[in-house]
Amino acid sequence: MTFIGRRLLSSAIVLLGATFIVYMLLAYALDPLEDLYASSAPNKEQLIQARIRALDLDTPPVIRYFKWVGGVLGYLIGKGTLGTSWVTGQEVTAMLSTAIPSSVKLIALATVLAIVLGVTVGIVSALRQYTGFDYSVTFLSFVLYSLPSFWVAVLLKLWGAIGFNDFLADPTLTWGTIALLSVIGGAIWQALIAGPRRQRLLTFGVSTLATATVLWAVTASGWLLDPSLGMAGIGVLGAGAAVGVTALTTGLQDKRALYSSLTVVAIGVALWYPLQYAFVDVTALMIVGLAVVAVAVGVLVGFLFGGPDRGQSMRNAAITAFVVGGLTYVDRVMQVWYKYSNSTKINGRPIATIGSQTPGLSGDYWVTTLDTFTHLVLPTIALILISFAGYTRYSRASLLEVMNQDYIRTARAKGLPERVVTVRHAFRNALIPLATIVPLDIAALFGGAIITERIFSWSGMGSLFIHSLNARDADPIMGYFLVVGTMLVLANIVVDFVYAALDPRIRVNA
Repeated sequence: MTFIGRRLLSSAIVLLGATFIVYMLLAYALDPLEDLYASSAPNKEQLIQARIRALDLDTPPVIRYFKWVGGVLGYLIGKGTLGTSWVTGQEVTAMLSTAIPSSVKLIALATVLAIVLGVTVGIVSALRQYTGFDYSVTFLSFVLYSLPSFWVAVLLKLWGAIGFNDFLADPTLTWGTIALLSVIGGAIWQALIAGPRRQRLLTFGVSTLATATVLWAVTASGWLLDPSLGMAGIGVLGAGAAVGVTALTTGLQDKRALYSSLTVVAIGVALWYPLQYAFVDVTALMIVGLAVVAVAVGVLVGFLFGGPDRGQSMRNAAITAFVVGGLTYVDRVMQVWYKYSNSTKINGRPIATIGSQTPGLSGDYWVTTLDTFTHLVLPTIALILISFAGYTRYSRASLLEVMNQDYIRTARAKGLPERVVTVRHAFRNALIPLATIVPLDIAALFGGAIITERIFSWSGMGSLFIHSLNARDADPIMGYFLVVGTMLVLANIVVDFVYAALDPRIRVNA
């Protein structure tokens, strides 16, 4: 408690100093009377004096700052205020309450996917050091890292929305395109799996053939026009997730963990049909409740399988249950694709380029959810491409450094499997450098993505900041800065506890 109190006090002092500097810069850089000076109204002087009184401009900026701080501190007794926008007349708290959820909805998924994909690819790249896959990932990471976000967003609009929407008018692939994509898929899979040359050639052949078969089936069946996973798709993908999770965590030799995960998959497939009735009048709260139930069922199945390490079976089954539940949810959203795409508001062009929702579109929970997804897909990809590169480089460098430590060589000398050495010993310590940037990136969620929001016309925190700056409206800017600054200083405190959780040698000094 002493440590937390000390950190909170120091963070409050830092935040106080930062807000003072920003307030002074805004007070001297922004002139809210600028538009009136150029006015030709006959009562120009009266308008200027009225605005001066309304904004308290005849009071020195330092005094105005401490009045603003007093309003912020008033929240401690339930009577706080962040001021009012003189342009729109809205309370700053009301503006933030609208902008923050919008930015979090836009950036949260992109951040989570960028972290998961970036760390995964970076670790695989480190384990395949100096291979073709490693060189390709390194090259791709530097290319993506150097791309300007506004340029990526424009290309995504051109090819990801306009091009894909045009393709949906006749979603067929030529044999040449199928062959090219299949070869690329085979090359990626053989690089990921690696091994001796014979194994890599076999992997390349099998994955190329499988990719070609899937692409042909998608084209021949018109799946893109009315997509779905169905019981078979959920079963296959769920079984793959069960095997993958078990292979990474406990190894496939742990039959109880594997069977508990596969049992959860079977339960999910068996419940697919009854759940279609439960999804008729569903709400977001019910979806969250079903997700909790799915995880609880996974824990129960793992517990019932028992064994000497019951905890691993429970963990694997819970993760698999969550994945199967997610697949079932995605399948249900897919089922309204045809109805959504052919509605009069969409007119066969489902991938949106601007905004967060389609104006005038009506429908149930599933239609509105799909509409949100179609508006999120392009900005999410744009944000992932930029962040993915940084996480890949960090995780690769961190794991390579850890893999050369003495305790890793000792673990190998004891005869531990390479999976155990990598997952249980190296991976955890490789996360320590990432623990510095991940909480800060998550805190930055509340600051929005200014460029991305501007290009895709997304009304979030970034747009709030830009619009307020252009309008010379200081109070919303200060509200923006207060939210972002508070989240960042809190993230720095969280980082210290993450360090202690990842490395037992690190202790919080009280």
